[in-house]
Amino acid sequence: MDFLPKASGTRPRLACEITPRGVVAARSPQAAAPIAAVAKVDLAEGAVAPSLKPGNIVDRIAVTAALRRALESVGGKPNTRGSELTVVIPDGAVRVLLLDFDSLPSKITEALPLVRFRLKKLVPFDADEAMISYQVMSSGKAGVRVLAVAIPRDVLSEYETVAREAGFEPGAVLPSTLAAIAAVDSSSPVLLVNANPLGVTTAIVREGILLLHLGIDLAPSDLPDIPALIVDPANEDSGREESLLGMGEAQNVTPAMALATPLAPTEVGEEIAQAVSKGAAYYEDTLAAAPEIIWSAGPLGADRLRHILNEQGIAEAEGLKVREVVGTDALAADAATGGVMRGWIAGVVGALKG
Repeated sequence: MDFLPKASGTRPRLACEITPRGVVAARSPQAAAPIAAVAKVDLAEGAVAPSLKPGNIVDRIAVTAALRRALESVGGKPNTRGSELTVVIPDGAVRVLLLDFDSLPSKITEALPLVRFRLKKLVPFDADEAMISYQVMSSGKAGVRVLAVAIPRDVLSEYETVAREAGFEPGAVLPSTLAAIAAVDSSSPVLLVNANPLGVTTAIVREGILLLHLGIDLAPSDLPDIPALIVDPANEDSGREESLLGMGEAQNVTPAMALATPLAPTEVGEEIAQAVSKGAAYYEDTLAAAPEIIWSAGPLGADRLRHILNEQGIAEAEGLKVREVVGTDALAADAATGGVMRGWIAGVVGALKG
């Protein structure tokens, strides 16, 4: 099983993301094409519990049913020859690390044991029994930098099993943030924040090279879904909002109205802000320039992330804008389904685009 992005267009044209709040599915005919269909099926709290230990899929029957329903809603046909898909899994179920080597063999059979050996002291599970993928990020006189992704076999098996029981064959597995990165349409270096009720991951990418991947767990908290109101990307600061992923009838909503839903508890907001601050500081130290945009992925959404950062004295006051990873142009005109916010679909959009 491959845990890292393949060359553009070589992954299955179906993708799903399994999250603690629900299953999101999408379909695209080809990597360069807009998403043809997207759907989300909610899950009861506790049905999925991301962890590095077995027990991620708590309610297998419910998750399997949600997977099948979501994938069928976007045109997936279970138990057929074309039922292969990319499965996007929570960051909390894997470990993503950047490793430096003086040198590394070019043959996978020779390099993988070295990567596995290095991981033994870095991951809180048995690296010898884990599934591991790696990708060379850079190579030169200074050495070789490698992106490594590791997951316990039993944990991976849980996600693969529910996909198969739903009638689909997992052809690739991607962690949520690595999948979402591919959805960002920017020629400049990217600072991405992927936030959900259980954790937040910050990542920095420059010209396809991952410079930072930092994940922290959050204390269980109630981050309720906000209404399906999406900021118009052409004028995100104006208060003009659009429903149904920007495809529905536009309406004028003040920023206060858009943020009327309860936000994260103060302590959770502080942890999110601290994670973003660390990412921004690393960005500036590494790239010798301050970031201008924070790209938001995940169910927290750009609106609430912006609000949290502003409350903590970060972002807008310093000229740092918060934008959704997925723009409305990423979707075909008839792709939207009610209530699916753009933050939710960043992972599947990236999985199909990358």
